[in-house]
Amino acid sequence: MAGPPAERQVIQAVLFLIGGTIALYFGAEWLVRGAGRAGAFLGVPSLVIGLTVVSLGTSAPELVVSVVSAVQGRADLALGNVLGSNLANVGLILGLVALIHPVEVSSPAIRRDIPLMIGVTVVLLPLLLDLELGRWDGLILLGLLAMYLALLARTLRKKKERGPDGAPAPGGAKAGKAGARLLGRSAVLVVVGSAVLVLGGHGIVLGAVALAQALEVPELLIGLSVVAVGTSLPELAASLVAALRGNAGIALGNVVGSNLFNLTAVLGVTALVQPLAVDPGIPGREFVAVLALSVLLVPLTGFGRRIGRRDGVLLLVAYGATWWWFVASG
Repeated sequence: MAGPPAERQVIQAVLFLIGGTIALYFGAEWLVRGAGRAGAFLGVPSLVIGLTVVSLGTSAPELVVSVVSAVQGRADLALGNVLGSNLANVGLILGLVALIHPVEVSSPAIRRDIPLMIGVTVVLLPLLLDLELGRWDGLILLGLLAMYLALLARTLRKKKERGPDGAPAPGGAKAGKAGARLLGRSAVLVVVGSAVLVLGGHGIVLGAVALAQALEVPELLIGLSVVAVGTSLPELAASLVAALRGNAGIALGNVVGSNLFNLTAVLGVTALVQPLAVDPGIPGREFVAVLALSVLLVPLTGFGRRIGRRDGVLLLVAYGATWWWFVASG
């Protein structure tokens, strides 16, 4: 039977979970508000904001947890965190967002970035097959990130050069003391919101891992479930806040952008810091599940449709089915 020390550990873990959840909510609120204000002032589409600023901020917990896990020799925890987070982003988060508010897919950018996300996922497979994610693999992933950011910068530059009707993009004419103050406050909200998101996600992971370890669960399963969902809560919080505000561009862009950053930035930096040993079952099980859910977005977002509530249910069912497969396969 568990004694008083174990009980104190459980209480501390629960406090971490509660405190982390509160921090995630306020961090997401501040981040989305700051990014939205800055984007509106500069004439930047909300989708681009979701794919860059918000995605970087909400992917920070995955980066922190994966690097720390790798340095501590917990490769299963680091890889499970990234793969499980991508599963949760598409199946759990986007599914819940679609249930709250149907997600319009009107921007050609999102139909471009979903194939890019799938392409990066496919590139990951040969890097995993030798059962080691080394520093050269990390450089390859970071190279893909650089190419993606260059593509985004080029798209954004074109949008700034001409407005939606061929007119100059807004922002420059409004510049002044008032504009500088607005941008300054927005930047503070983005930075503080991102920092609070990181703290909240880290607190949730600390609490969740403490509870999971008490049950003697394998580290790969901890990474795929408790840690992955914990580090994905910033994406969940930011996306739900955006959906409740009716801004589906940020919600959908955040999910796709976060998955891209997880695969390239998080895995790339982690492998550079500490090469990762790959569990032999990952290429044929966890990787396949991540690829399948990513490919599922193609028919759901194609032909100018929107991701409706039925699609949200389908995504949640698909997410549950992956976990049935994990459990059934041992």
